[in-house]
Amino acid sequence: MNGVELRENIYWIGVNDRRTHLFENLWPLEKGISYNAYLLKDKKTALIDTVEIGHVEAYLDAIHALLGPDKPVDYLVINHMEPDHSGALKLITMKYPNITLVGNKTTFKFVKGFFGDFPHILTVEEGNTLDLGDHSLRFIMTPMLHWPETMMTLETREKILFTGDVFGSFGSLDGVLFDDEAKLDAWEPEQQRYYSNIVGKYIKQTQRALETLKDVEVNMFAPTHGLIWRKNLSHIVSLYDRWSRLEGEKGVVIAYSSMYGRTERMSDYLARELIKAGVPDVVVHDTSKTHLSYILSDIWKYQGLILGSPAYNNGLFPTVETLTTSLEHMGIKNRYLGIFGTATWSGGGVKTLSHIAETTGLTLIHPPYEAKYRPLEEDYQHCKDLAIKMAKALGVSSQTC
Repeated sequence: MNGVELRENIYWIGVNDRRTHLFENLWPLEKGISYNAYLLKDKKTALIDTVEIGHVEAYLDAIHALLGPDKPVDYLVINHMEPDHSGALKLITMKYPNITLVGNKTTFKFVKGFFGDFPHILTVEEGNTLDLGDHSLRFIMTPMLHWPETMMTLETREKILFTGDVFGSFGSLDGVLFDDEAKLDAWEPEQQRYYSNIVGKYIKQTQRALETLKDVEVNMFAPTHGLIWRKNLSHIVSLYDRWSRLEGEKGVVIAYSSMYGRTERMSDYLARELIKAGVPDVVVHDTSKTHLSYILSDIWKYQGLILGSPAYNNGLFPTVETLTTSLEHMGIKNRYLGIFGTATWSGGGVKTLSHIAETTGLTLIHPPYEAKYRPLEEDYQHCKDLAIKMAKALGVSSQTC
């Protein structure tokens, strides 16, 4: 894999990573991930981003194969300084000591912090251009998507937009590179999980960037992870628009934990009553078993959310607490919320869980309910009432409702 030509003299020189278990040491990579980087050959040669340091050999080999031993690299454009993209920066400057680093003012604060000072830098602002010969680059600032320094770079002749992490995805590129070579339905879960886990907190910034791109003529999106978009650009834009508006589908996520099975029984009963009430999709997650990454992705997908927890040391069960903390941190909104749980002597789980309605502003559709010792008939009736109210909130109907 010594580079794949996107357009004349514009190449993908990225790598696949199927070895890393956790992205950012947090998010599972069951299907791997790609680190996409790019090279433009012209009178002046430019690299767009680098790769994670553990894969630098393949990256350098691709550059060498395309340029040969004598042609220099004149510029390295830094769209994003996170180490999965800037990991090879110092090695590149050692191999090409006259290279000029290109970034915005904030970029170079990060460069200095990570790597120190460099003799050749070019600071760019919104709308600035860089002439390479037959190609030129224009810079579009997209701060907080998802770091303060992030920007996009437009190649103005072929209209290729190098988007950084925007429009990216988990998942390695298993032979495919472009969207029209891939089964988009199969990719969407990992694209949504990537958005909700990595970029989801920055919904306002996503909307701002999408608005900016309406005035930019683009023929191809080239992100730093996942597929390169050359045919179905409107498809990925519409997904990002929907996800960043938190416009969920008509379905419900039940996320619970259970120490000895009693809260689990209520979860199963709720799931069945939701289906009977006409809810088309119900997903049940045990927070002690399912990684937070997948739970967040499903919460991003569906309009309904029901949280359940047993009391644990007079408070929330730890894995449920981790989930609620993440929801508060990410600013989740536009969701209908239900709360339930179990307790033995003192309670505290449901009481603590109830605060999420206040801290997030989610719409609580039924009073929180806590069963004592084990759920009995009256406790299951509360579950049924919650299921019916959730179905009505979602606008679905059945004979049960």
